[in-house]
Amino acid sequence: MDKVEGVGDIIKPEEQVRDLTGNSTILLVEDEDAVRMFAARALKNKGYTVYEADCGVSALKVLDEIDVEIDLLISDVMMPQMDGPSLVKKIRETDQKLKVIFISGYAEDALDDTIMDKDFHFLSKPFSLKQLAEQVKEVLEK
Repeated sequence: MDKVEGVGDIIKPEEQVRDLTGNSTILLVEDEDAVRMFAARALKNKGYTVYEADCGVSALKVLDEIDVEIDLLISDVMMPQMDGPSLVKKIRETDQKLKVIFISGYAEDALDDTIMDKDFHFLSKPFSLKQLAEQVKEVLEK
C-alpha cells in the first residue's frame, strides 16, 4: 500500500489555556485536614480569598466572625456535627443566592436526593487542582 503523503502529519493547534485565576471569596468546609489544606492552598494560589472550617458548625462560626460576603461555599457532604446539606440550608435562610459546590467521595447519584438542594454543583473526590480550579471558575462565572 502506498502511504498517502501528509496523513498523520496533521498538527492540531494547542488548546487555548483557560485562565483559572480569580479574586472571589470562598468558604471551604472539609473535615479531612489534608483535603482542606490542599484545596485551600490551591485556591489561594489562584488568587482567591479562602476561609476554612472543619465542619458545618465551625463554618457558621466563621461566617459570624467575618465581615465579608462569601461568593462561594465549597463543602464536603458528610461531616460530623453538621453535614454539608444542613449547612447550606441554614446559610440560605439569609443568603438565597449563595453558590455551592459539594465535594464528596461518594458518587453524586449515590447521595440522598431528599437532602440535596437542587441548586448546587458537585465535585467528586479525589479531585485534581485543575478540576477544582475549573469547577470554581465555572460556578463563579454563572
